[in-house]
Amino acid sequence: MNMLPQVFARCAEENRAALVGYLTAGDPNIVTSEKLMLSLAEHVDIIEIGMPFSDPAADGPVIQAASERALAAGTHISDVFTIAEKVRKVYPEIGIVLMGYANVPYTMGFKIFAKRAKEVGVDGVLLVDIPAEESEICSDAFKAHGLSQIMLLAPTSTEQRIKLAADIAQGFIYYVSLAGTTGAEMGEVAAIQDKLSLIRQYTTLPICVGFGVKTPAQAKSIASFADGVVVGSHFVSQITSNINDDDAMLFGLSKSALAMASAMVRKE
Repeated sequence: MNMLPQVFARCAEENRAALVGYLTAGDPNIVTSEKLMLSLAEHVDIIEIGMPFSDPAADGPVIQAASERALAAGTHISDVFTIAEKVRKVYPEIGIVLMGYANVPYTMGFKIFAKRAKEVGVDGVLLVDIPAEESEICSDAFKAHGLSQIMLLAPTSTEQRIKLAADIAQGFIYYVSLAGTTGAEMGEVAAIQDKLSLIRQYTTLPICVGFGVKTPAQAKSIASFADGVVVGSHFVSQITSNINDDDAMLFGLSKSALAMASAMVRKE
């Protein structure tokens, strides 16, 4: 069963936005990464498990460094699947999304990748460098295994691009708040809200906003009108700030995730 619809329905019933949290698998090493993923999964509604890649062009320095650490630690796609499977066993009601670049599943073979992802309990996949126009390369494989193909939209997306992405997307649409890389400053809230209003003319899917959300105050402002808020670099920075202390890493991540989760609740 794909858990994404249930996650968003549950959040709507509780009058809050979904908290979507990202970490790179294998960062800073495979053993610690598993602990960090389970800790984050305790507090978020959807966990995005990053597939480390040597050239993460859409990511800023924080997540780029996370990929470098993960690859240096020997992280393989099999480790990504193992971590996802353990998260699913401990948190059966959470949404699980694999996020990364097309090179990884392309090399493995999209059919094999999709089959394995579904076996370990993954709900959706977001490949940031496959635009809507080229989505056919993987869409059949994902559909065959019940995986939601999550599409990106940005401030620069035209109405034509919005319509195309909305026709293809499943699970939710990920709206990038700024024209830049992850970890940069968040875009203007009013402009984000206006763009989401336009996107909603073309889809009934939930829309999650990410890139640049670093504080609970920012998250709260987005949660007031978006279906979900994506936090990535802020969570990864808890690893960077405590790189030689696993306990401090886990504490910092848990504390920051709790604060972000509290910000998801909307006023009555």
